[in-house]
Amino acid sequence: MKKNLATLKKIDLRDVWGHEAFGFTRWLSEPDNLTLLSDEIGVEIKLVQTEANVGRFNVDILAEEENSGRKIIIENQLEDTNHDHLGKIITYASGYDAEIIIWIVRDFREEHQKAIDWLNEHTDENISFFLIKVELWQIEDSKPAPKFDIVVSPNEWAKTIKNTTASGELTNTKLQQLEFWTKFKAFVLNKDTKISLQSP
Repeated sequence: MKKNLATLKKIDLRDVWGHEAFGFTRWLSEPDNLTLLSDEIGVEIKLVQTEANVGRFNVDILAEEENSGRKIIIENQLEDTNHDHLGKIITYASGYDAEIIIWIVRDFREEHQKAIDWLNEHTDENISFFLIKVELWQIEDSKPAPKFDIVVSPNEWAKTIKNTTASGELTNTKLQQLEFWTKFKAFVLNKDTKISLQSP
């Protein structure tokens, strides 16, 4: 039996959010939309303030992790990544002593992807950098639906091993426990459940 299939169409971000601060940032700061982002990266995000001051600059969203209170900064860019915004996320992170840094972009350049990878590899296990691509998709005449695609995320396993094995802090049992919880978190995220997990 032949079935009619709908056509999936990509929508330009600016068609829905004409302005980063007044469009996308306001949309993302709403609780339901922060939950979409939280579910994607596995971190419970609680809004503190939008357009929070860092000297003469403003971070798009200042937030904190629900359970731990760790500071989170979110910088939005409805364009391709650039050096200016890379510098901003580092400035904002230092200004608020943030431990979770999220850079949301329309698209990314390879050198900026490598830079975020490098920051994850060369900071301690408390610091986490995410590079996330946002897209809007529509099925025929439906409302556009946002989709977050993680481009870079911290490798918690590698960070923990790097920072603790040299000092002998992790026993074989602790290593096995860390491996189990890391894999369990990945399993839960892949199953798209409502379970919320902390970092292993």
